[in-house]
Amino acid sequence: MDVHELLKNYATGKRSFCGLDLSQAGLTGANLKLIDLRESKLILADLNHANLISASLGKANLNGCDLIKALLRKASLFQASLIGADLTGADLSEANLSEAALSSANLTGACLRKANLKKVILTDANLAGAELMDANLTGANLRGANLKGADLLGADLTQADFAGAILPDGTVFPELDLDD
Repeated sequence: MDVHELLKNYATGKRSFCGLDLSQAGLTGANLKLIDLRESKLILADLNHANLISASLGKANLNGCDLIKALLRKASLFQASLIGADLTGADLSEANLSEAALSSANLTGACLRKANLKKVILTDANLAGAELMDANLTGANLRGANLKGADLLGADLTQADFAGAILPDGTVFPELDLDD
């Protein structure tokens, strides 16, 4: 199914499109609220400014995807892969990103208020200026991440790994040498 067919079917009320290959699709500004794209491939897709509120994207491959200022409030991205994705300014408030892979992702200025980030992989991710208030970061891997200026007020950081991360105040969390 190509982008035109997807949008045509969506306009008729269809919401389930599981397992599609939409790699490199141009969906800038698309209204895809409540869409079900679980286990779909959206590698290098352009979803800038897209409305994906309450979308189901569990186990989807969004590696290298552009999601600048996308609306992903209450979206499910459980075990999704967003390696190298650009989520600058995206709204991910109350989204479920548990066990998702976001290594080297750009989340500069993103809103992740009350987001479920349990066991998320954010190694080398850029979270500068991100809003993480009341987010669940239990067991999250933030090794080498940039959190400068991020707001972590009320966030659950139980067992989160910050080794080598740049903290909100600009200091670098020390690497732990377990061999000593």
